[in-house]
Amino acid sequence: MTQYQILVSSFTEEIYTLLFDDSKGTLGLVSKVQVGHHPSWITFHPKDRSVVFAGLEQSDGKVAELKFDQHGKGEVVGKVESGGRDPCSLLATKDELLVANYSSGVIRIIALADSTPYLTPSSRTIQFSGSGPNKERQEGSHPHQVVIIDDREELLVPDLGADRVLRFKKGTDGDWNPCGHIQYELGGGPRHIAYCNGELFTLLELSSKVARHSFSPNLGSPEFITSTATMSSPLPQPNDMLAAEILVPQPNSSFPTPYIYLSNRNDPSPAGDIISIFDFTSDPNKLQLIAEVRSGLKHVRAISFGGPDDKYLLAGGVSGGGVKVFERIDGGKGLKEVAKNEGVVAPTGFLWK
Repeated sequence: MTQYQILVSSFTEEIYTLLFDDSKGTLGLVSKVQVGHHPSWITFHPKDRSVVFAGLEQSDGKVAELKFDQHGKGEVVGKVESGGRDPCSLLATKDELLVANYSSGVIRIIALADSTPYLTPSSRTIQFSGSGPNKERQEGSHPHQVVIIDDREELLVPDLGADRVLRFKKGTDGDWNPCGHIQYELGGGPRHIAYCNGELFTLLELSSKVARHSFSPNLGSPEFITSTATMSSPLPQPNDMLAAEILVPQPNSSFPTPYIYLSNRNDPSPAGDIISIFDFTSDPNKLQLIAEVRSGLKHVRAISFGGPDDKYLLAGGVSGGGVKVFERIDGGKGLKEVAKNEGVVAPTGFLWK
């Protein structure tokens, strides 16, 4: 018997702690903590996994610091301004917290102290600019994620509003300095990215496509390879079936072949939204859709891997269905539901403790 604590962010005012028992197939509620309006994205402190940072997705954006005990009970120990509107993605390093403020096009870099509370008033900002052809969604710059690619020592920021991923490198002064960008199809809206073995995969939210680039450490500029739809069925027009998350678990002894996993939202089917699985290793020039798993969830925003060798996939339905745990089967080519908790309201993100 193995039990896993799982933290769940949400579009409510709470962060939930769940307990997944893989032998019993149960996913029970342990506790919940009031944080503030829409703590939609959560991330661990890299050296202190009892500490979690949460972005409060609101017009006067805030970042909360929470401390959790061994039983999964949390408390808020600090808050600071996020530097913009609607912080939607956070990433903590040993000495700074990077915050993507979606609506105001601002990245805030917050200095972290050596001990908790880690959040400090010291910060600096990077203001983005740009727009795209989608007048409703691309009227301005909208950074949607902050990711550091260790192989290249680069910070990548997908900008949904300007159809590009911005690239940054650390200068000798300690600041993140621009070093180029990756351009995507106009109106595509890059939302999230995943990196594996020298390749970059980008989920385009507005066109529901996934793009593939060669991005090896010894390659100066990324090279476009191909792109394809995230689902097999034609999209309705206007398109409201928006792709949300992209993950590529690193290969390991249990799952030696990596696959791409994508979540898609707002499917009208009573069987719920689709989680798509793509093969990218069989052909270096293609992305092959090999499975579409009906989740039974509505508006699947977040998915997350955890457990031994990333055996399990978590998914949540913001508009219904709660949270489910799926087991990877057939070497990762498929998913099987093994546990669920329908009582979690509007789940948006996960952390495996």
